[in-house]
Amino acid sequence: MCAAGRRFGKSYLAAVTLFVEASKNSKIRSDGVEVDLSLEKVYYVAPTFTQGKEILWPLLKEIGRDLIAQSYENNATITLLNGRTIAIKGADRPDSLRGTGLSYVVLDEYAFMKEEVWEQIIRPQLARSEGGALFIGTPDGKNHFYDIWFKASMGLAGDHWKAWTFNSRDNPFLPESEIEEMTKDMSEERMRQELEASFEAGGGIVLTRDMFKKVEGAPYGDYYIACDLAGFEKVEGGRKVKKLDEHAIAVVLNHAGGWCIVDIIHGQWDTRETALRIVKAYRDYRPVKLGIEKGMAANAVMPYLEDEMNRLGTYFLVEPLTHGNQRKTDRITWSMQGRAEKGRISYVDDSDLSGDNKWNKEFLDQCVDFPSQIAHDDLLDAVSYIDQLAEPWYDGPDQIDEWQPQDDIAGY
Repeated sequence: MCAAGRRFGKSYLAAVTLFVEASKNSKIRSDGVEVDLSLEKVYYVAPTFTQGKEILWPLLKEIGRDLIAQSYENNATITLLNGRTIAIKGADRPDSLRGTGLSYVVLDEYAFMKEEVWEQIIRPQLARSEGGALFIGTPDGKNHFYDIWFKASMGLAGDHWKAWTFNSRDNPFLPESEIEEMTKDMSEERMRQELEASFEAGGGIVLTRDMFKKVEGAPYGDYYIACDLAGFEKVEGGRKVKKLDEHAIAVVLNHAGGWCIVDIIHGQWDTRETALRIVKAYRDYRPVKLGIEKGMAANAVMPYLEDEMNRLGTYFLVEPLTHGNQRKTDRITWSMQGRAEKGRISYVDDSDLSGDNKWNKEFLDQCVDFPSQIAHDDLLDAVSYIDQLAEPWYDGPDQIDEWQPQDDIAGY
């Protein structure tokens, strides 16, 4: 799986890979059987045949001029000196993909193909030779391309699946002036998708980056902390199963102008580590209130939380946060969208932080992706819970009733 930005060199990579695979005459399968590949074809599949031929056909003939025995312009097919065949195909004509054995296939711009092209047509034809595939393209939101790329990157698709991401600037032959020309009329979201190969799903349906103002420092106000716990490692059949969601601890300053997100501590931790981070967050910010979402995860962390309070000498009450029978998407939308549209949610710049402590990018990515069902929203959920904790902020003059004693001597 290769997600790459525009002009990275995807076509060149595809062409070289096709010739490398088509030059093999046999292979050893995982069961030890040697498979003759002379009758197995190698395919390059683009969203349309016309697109595939325009992109790759001239490049194939140029790169493989010393390897090609014969080429056929009409059907964009090449026969190599070893008798093997490379063919350009279009995913828009699925019937043209059927009925042949394949040893390798390159699916270019898979995000723009129907999912069944791989699952129902290509994959079964690779079975005999245990053939390989290269999925390559620029992201188009979080669709089936993202789904399979994510599984490969997280090791969920098996050891034989790998995933890489390259942005346009990774191409050393692409001048910076060309990149600037490409991006001058692009929105921030489109630039991240087209050049940085970033998977973004929501397209700003509910929340967009420009709704949130970055500030250098937090204004005057009251701190609140909301914790969204994702659940902890569980054991099935003696085997540990990890949960992919993250714990998120949102530190938000409630002030006259709205909310300022000061920090979002997030990650995949065990129960004790989670408790320690919550106590340290309270110790560092001394919030008016700290809340944790009710549920099994909260019940699991509470004994460890008490231990860490005693160990660090930091004590506080935990406010129970509830979802109020609301769906998560509704809860996030109702608590954040209106405030964000009115410019009442800002965030503190994290450029001075390092490594895993950074959170700005992850937060804004989740905003753009929301409310995609296959995108993470843990950081948003934690911030949304501030709505249950924060008291209305009053920034006017203190109003103190003047006290008049009834008796000058007694004082009352």
